[in-house]
Amino acid sequence: MRVRPATEADVEVVAASETANLGADAWSPGLVAEGLAGRLPTVHYLVAEGDDGVVGHAVASLAGDVAELQRIAVTATRRRSGVATALLDEVLALAATGGADRVLLEVREDNAGAFAFYAARGFVEVDRRRRYYRDGATAVVLRRSLGRGCGAAS
Repeated sequence: MRVRPATEADVEVVAASETANLGADAWSPGLVAEGLAGRLPTVHYLVAEGDDGVVGHAVASLAGDVAELQRIAVTATRRRSGVATALLDEVLALAATGGADRVLLEVREDNAGAFAFYAARGFVEVDRRRRYYRDGATAVVLRRSLGRGCGAAS
């Protein structure tokens, strides 16, 4: 498996991944197309490819010293096989290279698996956003320092 920057040729597969993995919170194919065409200047799409094609994607926004992991989704048959870890590692590397000193993300309050995944990778809770998701669920904001500034050890 390899992780690479997504291209405009990936619009259909990324949009399908959004729908399959994120349901009501999926981004529209039009929004995905805008991002992959480079018309959202801070947004970076990555895809994970296996022998069976694209098996996951991640979306990160980099703005100054802050990066935000906006999406990470893995095909159901490939979950718990290292795909999400590979995507997250690439997002962290992209953020560090882009000058970010921290990465933020939101997780549904009821997603215990995601909490465990991110906690094992150094993310800590910093805030909560009530009624964040379409169904009214709360989002928990997590942060990971990238080793300088924003809570990093001196």
